[in-house]
Amino acid sequence: MGLFKRKDLLGLRNVEKEEIKTLLETAVPMRDIITRAIKKVPALKGKAIVNVFYENSTRTSTSFELAGKYLSADTINLSVSRSSVQKGESLKDTIKTIEMMGADILVMRHPSSGAPHYVARNTSARVINAGDGINEHPTQALLDMYSILRHKGTLEGLKIAIVGDILHSRVARSNIFGLSKFGCELRVIGPSTLIPSNIEKLGVKVYSNLESGLRDVDIINVLRIQKERQQGVLFPSVDEYQELYMVTPRHLDLAADDAIVLHPGPMNRGIEISTELAESPRCLVNEQVTNGVAVRMAILYLMLGGGKDEITY
Repeated sequence: MGLFKRKDLLGLRNVEKEEIKTLLETAVPMRDIITRAIKKVPALKGKAIVNVFYENSTRTSTSFELAGKYLSADTINLSVSRSSVQKGESLKDTIKTIEMMGADILVMRHPSSGAPHYVARNTSARVINAGDGINEHPTQALLDMYSILRHKGTLEGLKIAIVGDILHSRVARSNIFGLSKFGCELRVIGPSTLIPSNIEKLGVKVYSNLESGLRDVDIINVLRIQKERQQGVLFPSVDEYQELYMVTPRHLDLAADDAIVLHPGPMNRGIEISTELAESPRCLVNEQVTNGVAVRMAILYLMLGGGKDEITY
């Protein structure tokens, strides 16, 4: 079963700190592979990975596909729009069909929270949650953590602000679950209508004022405003949101001197982040894309391969 003690990676709430540390350590040599002229190692030759995305995705689906191929696995993308799902096939039957074709891992994104958990209970294949509704997105949080580690040298005790649409953000939840294991001070910032009720119970501090929330933080993680998930109007206008919560270069003056900015993408420039900040060297959005491939390579390897010292170069 590889290093992971559990069959599936469905979220970070119950993943142990040592598992996260090993995964992030394994991502280091994986990133080196990506920078080579020939980006290929035979570590997962003969393994089959199927990406099953019920929602649109560019970064996550492509990075999982490349991650599998760089490790020599056979990687297939299931286009739901052209599959039997459109003919009325149930989720359970779709997954069982893929399993019977010999898939070792199913990478799944679904608009319904909990769908990957349901699938994991109904298949012998291993399941990776690539985002389920407004629940979790563990691999995005792991690549965020890896990006922080590369620049800060540690995850321990950092002050981290997550800004924006917390209510609909599976990225925010996974980051909170993962980073809290390292003793980080976690802050969420946004209008009250975009902050989940009782989120303080997860050990985070809530701020409605952007400037107050960003003071002295080491990391600013800016979230995309998810208009497609919002039911009704949760803030008066885009102009007002921009005025009160768009992060700009001037906000970096409030943060620590070496603070960095993350964004899961795609960015709504001029709404949650200014173009000037998005193109600043202190914004790591492009590096996050590379790191995402490395982290997903590490996940696939550890779930299907072996320990961190067994990578074939």
